[in-house]
Amino acid sequence: MRIAVSSQGTDLTSKVDPRFGRAPYFLVFDTGDESFEVVNNEQNVNAAGGAGIQAAENVAREKVDMIVSGNFGPKAFRALNAAGIKIALWSDGTVSEAIELARNDKLEISDQANVEGHWM
Repeated sequence: MRIAVSSQGTDLTSKVDPRFGRAPYFLVFDTGDESFEVVNNEQNVNAAGGAGIQAAENVAREKVDMIVSGNFGPKAFRALNAAGIKIALWSDGTVSEAIELARNDKLEISDQANVEGHWM
């Protein structure tokens, strides 16, 4: 399974960023070989609009099965859902904690956006 987590930094000890579209990075962890890669999302941090959709496209290109973040707007949610990516709401700790919760099925999969568009 490939799990993406919105992150404030570039390693597994980084805090989960509660903003999906405007998170500076996504860490993509592969449970098959225990490796991870960093996906830079800095172009969307200060974007005037469309950050959620652009971030969703970035994540979808990485062929992830699940994304973990604190908040998803309606457009990002629809784009991720259309790509078949499971969406889990969680941002209470580090990326490594999020990955452990995800791989052990301890995160609730969301069925709707939890913030309005342009949430910061």
